[in-house]
Amino acid sequence: MIMYTMMPDELIFPIGQETFEKQQVIDYNGIPLLVAKNEMHEYEVVRVLSTDPSHYLHGPVQPGAKIPLI
Repeated sequence: MIMYTMMPDELIFPIGQETFEKQQVIDYNGIPLLVAKNEMHEYEVVRVLSTDPSHYLHGPVQPGAKIPLI
């Protein structure tokens, strides 16, 4: 089955509660990010929440990037 939609996957297929509880919003170098804490005690970037287009081109905060805990 193929579904064509502009809605994010999370709205159609909600994630589990335990995955949701690991996520939090942080401010990293002035860029708001949605991150998830992993087993290695790092944050993994899930989504960039900034409205500034230049933040999306900043390599260290792209989705999937690892940020050490402070």
